[in-house]
Amino acid sequence: MKKLLAVTLGILTAIGGFVDIGDLVTNALVGARFGMHLAWVVVVGVIGICLYADMAGRVVAVSGRPVFDLIRERLGPRTGFVTLVSSFLVTVLTLVAEIGGVALAFELASGVNYLLWMPLAAIAVWLVIWRVKFSKLETTFGLLGLLLIVFAVALWKLGPDWGQLLHQATRPHPIGHESWATYAYYAIALFGAAMTPYEVFFFSSGGVEEKWTRRDLATERTNVFIGFPLGGLLSLAIAGCAAVVFLPAGIQVSTLGQVALPTAVALGQVGLAVVLIGMFAATFGAALETALSCGYTIAQYRGWQWGKFVRPRQASRFHLVIIICLLLSVLTLLTAVDPVKVTEYSVVFAAMALPLTYLPILIVANDPDYMGTAKNGAVRNFLALIYLGLLLVASIAAIPLMIVTKAGQ
Repeated sequence: MKKLLAVTLGILTAIGGFVDIGDLVTNALVGARFGMHLAWVVVVGVIGICLYADMAGRVVAVSGRPVFDLIRERLGPRTGFVTLVSSFLVTVLTLVAEIGGVALAFELASGVNYLLWMPLAAIAVWLVIWRVKFSKLETTFGLLGLLLIVFAVALWKLGPDWGQLLHQATRPHPIGHESWATYAYYAIALFGAAMTPYEVFFFSSGGVEEKWTRRDLATERTNVFIGFPLGGLLSLAIAGCAAVVFLPAGIQVSTLGQVALPTAVALGQVGLAVVLIGMFAATFGAALETALSCGYTIAQYRGWQWGKFVRPRQASRFHLVIIICLLLSVLTLLTAVDPVKVTEYSVVFAAMALPLTYLPILIVANDPDYMGTAKNGAVRNFLALIYLGLLLVASIAAIPLMIVTKAGQ
């Protein structure tokens, strides 16, 4: 029963953690502008994150060490440093977006300007990381994040033409006045939102926090191959709600309040209340994950003690990195930069960093010295190389498309 509970909570946590501020905003924005014509990107992204998260989890279960700890050892300090810088900068930018998302969720619930909530949100994230055990942290906010299932309920309640939505999903092309360049730009944004670098680093480090061994491989695979696809379905539900409510009216999504509006239209005040709690939990949980990932990557590269499985005093430098990153996030947001715009940029820059993030994982997962008989097989490597090509194309195209489309305008 204990093992079954661990698997079940792992699945639920994966669902709740998959839909962060990047997925909320990007899927709603794309649904409002393109309907379901970009749904295929979510499917491709979910398959990719499952593929590489499974590699990262398997590395932890077999070797007992997180992926970033092995990257420097396997690739050397210079190559490891390039991977560190690219993934760390994107993770910090993502943390800025998540803290902004928490503040915006509080603003929607209270009416108080989000700028006043940001310092409190950052302090709350730090207190939870400092005081709450890893298992409770992940389970609590993951389960609360499941309230975002209300988007799926709202989509059903809206009574859309399901045949029309399916028709859109199977016709991958821009609509109306939208250009192919804008379509490609948002395809890359969706791809980056689905495969954000911090996810694999947090997942592998979390495996160490939870003391995974070879006996936990089944738990790891269940978490990945059931949890992430179900999270992807929530992303599609968010896009579907926006496609039904906003697309016919020609309304573009530019605020977090607009993301939540379809649930209020379909389910009234109860639906709005549920989605606000779900948004808070999802963004707060993702803020915890990104803040921890900032500490994980730096500490693991430097060889410092890290993690919540030891007392904060024993991992003081790890916690110091987290505090500095939270402080940088608050200072950035206090310049009155639009958190939604930060979110849009973060998912595009995440796409740029993807090859440098995922190539080392593929290399480590194929190393017999670390993996033994559990190293990648031919099929996994074939799929991983295809995705590596997609990641490279997305990385190269991101900046030119951002310039040409003026960031999707």
